[in-house]
Amino acid sequence: MRPPVPVPTLSRRAKLVLGAVAVLLVLFTAIGTLTNVYVDYLWFDETDYTEVFWTELQTRALLFAVAGVATGGLVATSIYLAYRFRPTFRPMSLEQQNLERYRQSLEPRRGLVLTAVAVVLGLFAGFTAQGSWQTWLTFRNSTDFGRTDPQFGIDLSFFVFDYPFYRLVLGFGFAIVLLALIGSVLTHYVFGGLRLQTPGQKLTGAARVQLSVLLGLFVGLKAVAYWLDRYGLVYSDRGEVFTGASYTDVNALLVPKTILVFVAAVCALAFFANIVVRNFLLPAAALVLLLISSLVIGVAYPAIVQQFVVRPSADQKEAPYIERAIQSTLDAYGLSEIDYVEYAQETTGDEVDTEAVNAQIRNDTETVPNARLLDPNVLSETFTARQQIRNVYGFPEKLDIDRYTIDGETRDYVVAVRELNTEGLSENQQSWINRHTVYTHGNGFVAAPANEVVAGTEGGEPNFTTRDLPVRGEIVPEQPRIYYGELIQQGGQDVYSVVGAPEGSEPREFDRPEDGSDEGQLNNTYDGEGGVEIGSFFRQLTFAIHYRERNFLLSGAVNDESKVLYVRDPRERVEKAAPFLEVDGDPYPAVIDGRVMWILDGYTTSDAYPYAEPRDLGTTAQDSLTGAGTTALPNDQFNYVRNSVKATVDAYDGTVTLYEWDKEDPVLQTYRKAFPGTVQDREDMPEELVSHVRYPEDLFKLQRDILTRYHVSNPVDFYNQNDRWQVPNDPTQDTDEAQPPYYILAQRPGDPKASFQLTSALNAFNRENLSSFISASSDPETYGEIQVLRLPGNTPFRGPQQVQQSFITNNQVRPDLTLFNSQESRAVFGNLLTLPIGGSGLLYVEPLYVQGTGENSFPLLQKVLVNYGDRVGYGDTLEEALDQVFGAGAGEAVAGDEGTSVTDDEDTEPTQPTTPAPPADGGTSGNAALDQAVADIQAALQALETAQRNGDFAAQGQALEDLQAAVEAYQQAQQAGGGQTPTG
Repeated sequence: MRPPVPVPTLSRRAKLVLGAVAVLLVLFTAIGTLTNVYVDYLWFDETDYTEVFWTELQTRALLFAVAGVATGGLVATSIYLAYRFRPTFRPMSLEQQNLERYRQSLEPRRGLVLTAVAVVLGLFAGFTAQGSWQTWLTFRNSTDFGRTDPQFGIDLSFFVFDYPFYRLVLGFGFAIVLLALIGSVLTHYVFGGLRLQTPGQKLTGAARVQLSVLLGLFVGLKAVAYWLDRYGLVYSDRGEVFTGASYTDVNALLVPKTILVFVAAVCALAFFANIVVRNFLLPAAALVLLLISSLVIGVAYPAIVQQFVVRPSADQKEAPYIERAIQSTLDAYGLSEIDYVEYAQETTGDEVDTEAVNAQIRNDTETVPNARLLDPNVLSETFTARQQIRNVYGFPEKLDIDRYTIDGETRDYVVAVRELNTEGLSENQQSWINRHTVYTHGNGFVAAPANEVVAGTEGGEPNFTTRDLPVRGEIVPEQPRIYYGELIQQGGQDVYSVVGAPEGSEPREFDRPEDGSDEGQLNNTYDGEGGVEIGSFFRQLTFAIHYRERNFLLSGAVNDESKVLYVRDPRERVEKAAPFLEVDGDPYPAVIDGRVMWILDGYTTSDAYPYAEPRDLGTTAQDSLTGAGTTALPNDQFNYVRNSVKATVDAYDGTVTLYEWDKEDPVLQTYRKAFPGTVQDREDMPEELVSHVRYPEDLFKLQRDILTRYHVSNPVDFYNQNDRWQVPNDPTQDTDEAQPPYYILAQRPGDPKASFQLTSALNAFNRENLSSFISASSDPETYGEIQVLRLPGNTPFRGPQQVQQSFITNNQVRPDLTLFNSQESRAVFGNLLTLPIGGSGLLYVEPLYVQGTGENSFPLLQKVLVNYGDRVGYGDTLEEALDQVFGAGAGEAVAGDEGTSVTDDEDTEPTQPTTPAPPADGGTSGNAALDQAVADIQAALQALETAQRNGDFAAQGQALEDLQAAVEAYQQAQQAGGGQTPTG
């Protein structure tokens, strides 16, 4: 026997140092963790969502404890039993002699090792389990769907709520048994219960019993897994072009799975019988039987059926299962009730029936007059240049579209709030005092009618009907200050503000510039309900630790009345208050009851809806605007979604309110049971808020992607994929990203009036021709009604990319693009809108902006492009462009509403003077002075047009001066001639 190996020991001083370091690490970690949890709690307490905080915390703690204790405790118990029943005497073989030194090292500290194993495994299992807290809550509070699965005849709630939990428990069961088996085998081997290289008996009786029990449990769990696998067939992808149980799954795999349940159960009993029989031949034979059975009837037989029975006539064999998949997928994505309309453009042969369409245009009072010329994706820099006021303010990269009813007329507006832009602070504004106590909020609401511009000396600018500071115009909020918004970030992180001051103290927060002053400013002290009070030393210390900022303890700006505003992004606030929701990536502001409110859409999702095709949330919602004004959603896979919640965030006090929107969603009802009082009833929504809800963009993008395949109801056609659509790429961007959907105010075929709707064109698969046009209504009376206009498949209608090509290659447009794209300027194409008109035609409208290349330049509307059939119109106004396409007079429908008109607002830019009509056909008045004035007017107008086209502002100013002088000369000559006018 070899001499005992000495066990290395540490000196007393080394032990003290290591102990102190360990204590400090644990202490700092504990303080940091507890501080973060406490700051989180204070936020939930401030927003009145402590129910969410405690429910989530308690559920996570419960799962952590149960999984941790079960895993660590059972594995440690198994290892202890293996050690406890180790053999007293071991054969003195070479193998045992080599193991002796390990035994001598482990014996003195076996308790510590066993505890460490239990703790490490328990922590690992606990952290893994607590992440599935929603799985437990939905299982515990499950709500019936009221619809049954067509294969098993059970309510869908079993698959959505119960099945994932059973799988979770089964997974942990396998992990515990497997870890216990590994621990027991190692322990028996080290302490002599298992002798691989020693002659004679390989296992002691105690080792045989323990390993037999563990293997029996493992195989028994496999029997349970086979039973659950039967229900898992509803998620099969064997059908290739569809999701769910296929012909092979139902006819060649369902019964074998049931057989394997009994085979596995018999195999498990064989292992348990080995406790008495004391012979591993029986369980080994049973295990071989299980393996052969699983390979033959669980793998080989289904593969043979799939290859030789299904594939030769798959479209027929799979037909009933494809029907299930189509219906379930449409149900899962809220597309069961689609209004399909066969839609055909008015043509005579290959030409547009100008007479018929002209009549439609003239009679159209809902769609064409509301054609949107302002692109919210382009105009952020224009809003900034004209309405920023100060550098501390800013507008988001993508503006928003909403509608308001003013004087009885409903119009869509480009809207934005003037937010605090922390990224725009200058160097001397970057101190802690300035960033967190002075520049704390934005101020003001800005709106411009979407179909109207101002014709000024610098081209077509938005007509800001709500603007300036203090806010004035059509839509004026009573509380315009913006303490919660999308831009209050720095480096992607939320920027907190310290607000509040004792009564009578001097206000320190910058509010807005002083009226009539370029230098003076007015300050304000926040008096809203939002924020966490930090008047006590303990809370100041808490936030000093949390933000690692000593000024919470040292600065005089922090006082007894101070509050901290944090988590200020509206989307982050809703996600935090309702962690069971996915939140749409594009919040938008609206003035509701005198206050600026952020409106957001919340989705309930699931990845366990049977027979429904899964989608990747982030990828499917990606388009050319994602990351440039809209937030990218997480890349989570799911196959069920509902827009179940409408949420609001008050821009002044941060109040988060959640309203039930889809009253029939079982997933939302389940979460309402789990978090009682968190979501208010739909009836509690104010009517004014209801009038501003929009159909959400991300949901619409998901639904249009599903409809590219699932608009086909015939299973054979679906299998053959012979009528597939696709989302077109954005023709206005030099990328391969999808074209985003657009909000428009238009009249849908069959509707009595215009409605605010979200729309998108869809192309034929791998072709640029248009196949359909989809729209979803946002009006309260018809909200969520989706209409699909099907275009005839035998007619090559132009898709967005082809229409864009027809624009940029047009003989009128091409020279202007050459001029616009110069060293001094560049052309910017706005959104290409598709408008259904007259019940049978599609009109494309696209604004064309010009932006200078110099610093602080911004885009201005210069031209409008129109396409109908194979005709292109190009003019300064929509009216002119329509006249070019349909003939003179077609644009009269929009003449009174379309907006290159001059507003009477006293604060608009200088505008062109009203000019008299020149004599037609070279006619003269007989008055030489009058004729000369008319000629001067014509020359000045021509010079002005040339200067505007070239972007030459100096020449524009000179041309306007010449025009004004010519008009005055004309008026004087007319008066001198007794009111004589030129004749034609």
